[in-house]
Amino acid sequence: MDKYKKLISNTVIFAVGTFSSKVLVFLLMPLYTSVLSNAEYGVTDLLVQTGNLLLPLVSLGVVNAVVRFGLDRSVHKTDVFSTGLLTIFCGFGVLLAFWPLLDRVEAISGHTGLIYAFVLMSSLRSLCSHFTRARGLVRLYAFDGILSTVTTILFNVLFLVGLGWGVSGYVLAMVCSDFISVVFLFAVGRLSRFVSIGRLDGKTVKAMLKYAVPMIPNTMFWWITNVSDRYIVTALCGEAANGLYAVAYKIPSVVVLISGIFMDAWQLSAVTEEKARSRFFTKVFRSYSALIMMAASGIILVCKLMTKLLVSDEFYASWQYIPLLVLATAFSCLVNFLGSVYMVKKKSLLSLVTTAAGAGLNIALNFLLIPVMGVNGAALATFASYLFVFLLRAVTARWFLFIDYGAAKLAVNTLLLVSQSVCMLLQPPYWFLLQAAFVLFIFAVNSKELLENAQKLLPRNRKAQGRSSK
Repeated sequence: MDKYKKLISNTVIFAVGTFSSKVLVFLLMPLYTSVLSNAEYGVTDLLVQTGNLLLPLVSLGVVNAVVRFGLDRSVHKTDVFSTGLLTIFCGFGVLLAFWPLLDRVEAISGHTGLIYAFVLMSSLRSLCSHFTRARGLVRLYAFDGILSTVTTILFNVLFLVGLGWGVSGYVLAMVCSDFISVVFLFAVGRLSRFVSIGRLDGKTVKAMLKYAVPMIPNTMFWWITNVSDRYIVTALCGEAANGLYAVAYKIPSVVVLISGIFMDAWQLSAVTEEKARSRFFTKVFRSYSALIMMAASGIILVCKLMTKLLVSDEFYASWQYIPLLVLATAFSCLVNFLGSVYMVKKKSLLSLVTTAAGAGLNIALNFLLIPVMGVNGAALATFASYLFVFLLRAVTARWFLFIDYGAAKLAVNTLLLVSQSVCMLLQPPYWFLLQAAFVLFIFAVNSKELLENAQKLLPRNRKAQGRSSK
């Protein structure tokens, strides 16, 4: 199959699963914000983010290696999956020894058992789903996303509305949904065939761990960039302020949704398609960045309306943090794309170095800006950090693969988005007309190239080009 056609086909399939698993859960926000108070939502956010911090420590970052080595035709799939499974169970065994210590942390005290359950089931589900994707079973991977959506909704309604379990119900719903997903993938994907702990190939294990171990601090540094501001906001501004900030983060997740649909398919193509790779990456990056910028502009335009529709009145003030978080999210998507260059070349150490630099900048800016700007200081710090990491990766990725980023257009897009965000926050006279003008400018800047590249990517046009060249 033509590489462009394959990329589009996989993107459509992943879209089915991703839209169900992300959009429908996203629409649960009215439920969360009506059942949980600002402070309770802030606590649940800290619990989940603490679990996310522990995930790379428990798994030693092996899920990243499962994706990369699972796509490698020269490596036995049994060695890949068994290494991932053994690593997770060993890591979780070590984590159990720290239970008494974690239970003494005030922010999570009383919920330690839930965090442990969340970490174990999230690790196993991530392993099973990513291994399924690496095997090329994209339809099964997408269907699992649909199943996860249905079970998450059902458990949320049961635990939050039916039983009124509050914070515990929020986390337990995710744990139960992940458990069902693991059982489903093991049964339908017949993953038990790939479990052979006693006969692992030492070279594969060593190579996977060599690739994965730098991803542990890499993932933790990403966590710092994404989440450390919430702890600092809680400390300096209170749990209620963090609850608003956590809700504000949900709206920009629409940009992540658009990105995630594509990135799942892109990682398969980035590794397996080797011909004219530089040209392939350039075309796809330009279309991808144009789409991200257009989506970001549209979300900034309607952020107040989306907040009004999706959250209760108690959380409406969270809209004021959305514009800068949208900027941060847009550049996080571009950063993730450039990370695929490191993945293809197995340069996980460079991924670590660039992420560490961004995390360091983020912490420094959080302490500098939050006391001055309040919660929006955290949002600005996150944006600045992602922009910095993008610039680092834009330079270092070219050491291995030349990509024509279209620097002038990227600069114009960034300037327009920053101006649009400032306009939304200040709301001068006729601000809505100015917002609409910014959206039109950004669409004008990007639509032509997006349409031209889309035409080149369409299978019908590719076939026509092939016939004309004969």
